[in-house]
Amino acid sequence: MPNISSKAVTMPESPIRKLVPYAEKAKSSGKSVFHLNIGQPDIETPEAALKAIKNIDRTVIEYSHSAGFQSYRERLSNYYKNVGIDVEYDNILVTTGGSEALTFGFMSTCDPNDEVIIPEPFYANYNGFAVAAGLNVVPVTANIEDGFALPPVEEIEKKITPRTKAIVICNPGNPTGYLYSKKELEKLRDIIKAYDLFLFADEVYREFCYDGATPFSVMNLDGIDNNVIMIDSVSKRYSMCGARIGAMVSKNKEVMSAALKFGQARLSPPTIDQIAAEAALDTPQSYFDNVVGEYVERRNIMVDGLNQIPGVFCPKPSGAFYCVAKFPVDSAEKFCQWLLEEFDYNGDTVMMAPASGFYSTDGLGNQEARIAYVLNKESLRKAVKCLEEALKIYPGATRRL
Repeated sequence: MPNISSKAVTMPESPIRKLVPYAEKAKSSGKSVFHLNIGQPDIETPEAALKAIKNIDRTVIEYSHSAGFQSYRERLSNYYKNVGIDVEYDNILVTTGGSEALTFGFMSTCDPNDEVIIPEPFYANYNGFAVAAGLNVVPVTANIEDGFALPPVEEIEKKITPRTKAIVICNPGNPTGYLYSKKELEKLRDIIKAYDLFLFADEVYREFCYDGATPFSVMNLDGIDNNVIMIDSVSKRYSMCGARIGAMVSKNKEVMSAALKFGQARLSPPTIDQIAAEAALDTPQSYFDNVVGEYVERRNIMVDGLNQIPGVFCPKPSGAFYCVAKFPVDSAEKFCQWLLEEFDYNGDTVMMAPASGFYSTDGLGNQEARIAYVLNKESLRKAVKCLEEALKIYPGATRRL
């Protein structure tokens, strides 16, 4: 039998989904599983988007322009301007999710075996996108003790080699929820200018910032317009994860022309999802105000609850709807699997994503797990109680409650 490709062998499995078989078995045995492993919000999709899907008045579901419908890109440009990001519709390429946007960006700017520097822990699928594009990820480690702030500039510069082509960040961050400050981004800007690199910024969680914090977009960094590529998506902003619509945004015309060629090769982003995404732009600010208020309460239940459990440490995030917690266990992966296979509290158990899968450096994150606080408040309270009770009896606990 012929061998599969080296890329297929190298492609990592998702740490977010790898424990799914254990969760399915737990549910089949009658347990209730609180899914804290995946960023699938239970927030309702805006009514405008749902109505647009229900009321489609077309006799043919045709291709759009390979860059996306112009009407959508024009309205998306207006959305960005309203949040202080001055781009025109031809600075925008509509993609099949933010995943395709980053993959197109990698393939448009990097050659095989080029390197991209990414602060870790990072969204695990960045590894997959890099493998697909033939790139090598070079991690620079952020620490849970300081809330996963940007690593020192000196540490980033140490990672730069002649093969380095880009730095990649997520802001606010997945999996940490950390929000980079303007000052931190300006430090990155200086590195980008000094070494003439690309800066990719995944800003899909822009709407979700807490405690008075406001996001600062890389598109507003002075002097690097041709170096910056922003990645965006409707998935989390409008709770439309199944509508696979993202965007690659840049003022670098050469990069955008190159990315369009990849877009032409896949013909077009999905038509019906673009219709829903364009309609979602009519969502009133009150929707986001309510959602942010809800997430603040959920965050406080989860993070404050975790930090009250002896031996558990969880920095409080300023954005997104994730946190990374460190547990007093021998292995977070073993603990997460044990929760599904061996444990329940009043018929309930918890599914988390082992954080080691969000690190590129072997051995890091072994006691950490990523938690998505996307469930209702009562479920989150029960999930925290489950974790507290589990740590009392987990065989691999390094500290007994």
